[in-house]
Amino acid sequence: MKYKFLPKEDKKVAEIIARENKRQKEELELIASENYISSAVLEAQGSVLTNKYSEGTPGHRYYGGNQIIDEMELLAVARLKKIFGCAHANVQPLSGSPANAAVYMAFLKPGDKVLGLKLDHGGHLSHGHPVNFSGMLYNFVQYGVDPKTGRIDMAEVRRIAKREKPKMIVAGYSAYCREIDWKAFKKIADEVGAYTFADIAHTAGLIAAGLMSNPVPYFDVVSTTTHKTLRGPRGAVIMCQEKYAKLIDRAVFPGMQGGPHNHTTAAKAVAFGEALKPSFKKYAAQVIKNAKTMAGEFIKLGYDVVSGGTDNHLFILNLGARGIGGREAEVALEQVGISVSRSTIPNDPNPPMNPSGIRIGSPAATTRKMKEKEMLKVVHWIDEALQNKDDKKVLARIKKEVKKLCLAFPIPTE
Repeated sequence: MKYKFLPKEDKKVAEIIARENKRQKEELELIASENYISSAVLEAQGSVLTNKYSEGTPGHRYYGGNQIIDEMELLAVARLKKIFGCAHANVQPLSGSPANAAVYMAFLKPGDKVLGLKLDHGGHLSHGHPVNFSGMLYNFVQYGVDPKTGRIDMAEVRRIAKREKPKMIVAGYSAYCREIDWKAFKKIADEVGAYTFADIAHTAGLIAAGLMSNPVPYFDVVSTTTHKTLRGPRGAVIMCQEKYAKLIDRAVFPGMQGGPHNHTTAAKAVAFGEALKPSFKKYAAQVIKNAKTMAGEFIKLGYDVVSGGTDNHLFILNLGARGIGGREAEVALEQVGISVSRSTIPNDPNPPMNPSGIRIGSPAATTRKMKEKEMLKVVHWIDEALQNKDDKKVLARIKKEVKKLCLAFPIPTE
């Protein structure tokens, strides 16, 4: 993207942005939570809508001059409803964790008991980790994955739920690569009288494309970020049954935040429009193909892939047996122009800053139109880099090859 005024007004900021733009063009993004937005989404994000304050909801604002903003927000809501089939949607949350905080505020009181997935088993900080607001304000008890299969054991979830009697059950993950049985979670919640909350931040785009099951018909409330596989701007939304609409809206505003970011709402609307197109379904299908291809090739090379594969856009490599920590692997791959994120494995014996695994995702590479052939190359580059993490000549040679591949598959905003 070319800038007309920024280089004249602030050369330093313009120079930093230019360097990051160059990095994104020349390096490979395999961080599962990252993606590239379209030029249209980027233009909406940078629009004059950022100038307007709009506390409240369409038709019920606390500032004048919001008629056009109302139209934009209602468009975003209508498109989101069409994608997921939800009864009510709030598109104002600024990001994922604030959206989750609003959900808890709507349904819970401080100290209420909640059941969520352990962080090192694939859960998220906002699902009850002690250092996070969720773990500080609410009494979280947690379930994990089966140590043998790496998959959620629904029988164990049921046993814990019946024993603990939580007021809410959270199903949603940041490092879990298998399909979720939403109906089974709902059945357990009904048995113990708990609310159901699905956090689909990672898989929303795959659900939107109809390639993974949708929790909206079964759950009380669903949150998601609007980036990651949904390929929109950094932001979030909350969807719920109609009977909970006022609870959610009041929890978002005035409960959790003031005025929404209208420029981001516009960018969300554009991204939702893109997600309704047939081309998005093809994209999402390729995301899964690419992730499966990579996971399968790593298994052929003798790597331990948690749960033995993936059903979505990500997978976790357990590097424990290879004598390299997740942080070391992340740093080594960064030197060859490949970005991944260190990740815990279930029951990880290592500390969070240097866990035993790395998380690899396919959304961003797929947006660049890379397919299985390219993914196989990438797997072998990663393998070679990890085996030669201290050999600068090998790493330099791989970096040149990565750059050549990336330049052949431009990012959307070039």
